[in-house]
Amino acid sequence: MPRREERRDLQTIPVGSLGIIPLRGYESFAEKVDAFLVKWRKERENEHKGSLSFSGYERSSFILDSEVPRFGSGEGKGVIKESVRGDDLYLLVDITNYSMVYSLFDQENHMSPDDHYQDLKRIIAAVGGKARRINVIMPFLYEGRQHKRTGRESLDCAIALQELVAMGVDNIITFEAHDPRVMNAIPLHGFETVRTTYQFIKGLLNHIPDLQLDSDHM
Repeated sequence: MPRREERRDLQTIPVGSLGIIPLRGYESFAEKVDAFLVKWRKERENEHKGSLSFSGYERSSFILDSEVPRFGSGEGKGVIKESVRGDDLYLLVDITNYSMVYSLFDQENHMSPDDHYQDLKRIIAAVGGKARRINVIMPFLYEGRQHKRTGRESLDCAIALQELVAMGVDNIITFEAHDPRVMNAIPLHGFETVRTTYQFIKGLLNHIPDLQLDSDHM
């Protein structure tokens, strides 16, 4: 009996026009992601590119112009200089980037995870609920180590997740969460923790030529 080959051509309509907003310290990586997406979408064959549903599918850049300026007191505000109405936004934040600084009473102050998290909320607040969907990519989960209570302690990670969801965030994507069960704080919303085991092994094999993976060298 001849084998029957089944092929499924799955196409989805974009949720909205793609928009990328990198926060401080993430600009260079966001530019690489943006260049890849621009090239990929330009070369990808899709018969529906010209339809209204695919409006904004091909652009010269998906990065939106935004900033988080600070006042002399050290307080800040989020500013988005483009329209985000109906967009599918991806916010990139690196909360452990301590190299970022800001001026506080004429003194240089390094940004803590709390500062990065507050800037993230400022940008979300600047969106003002006009985006179609908000996704946060946070490689290192904010307060991920404070995921359970061993005494009279605050559950900072759970509170942070609930704050983001309350502000309109639909999906939170992180890498190797300290305890993935923290997603129980927001059970009805998207929470993805990506395992990086494959990337680590691939990186080791690509950069260490004499590395041997067998029972005698493990």
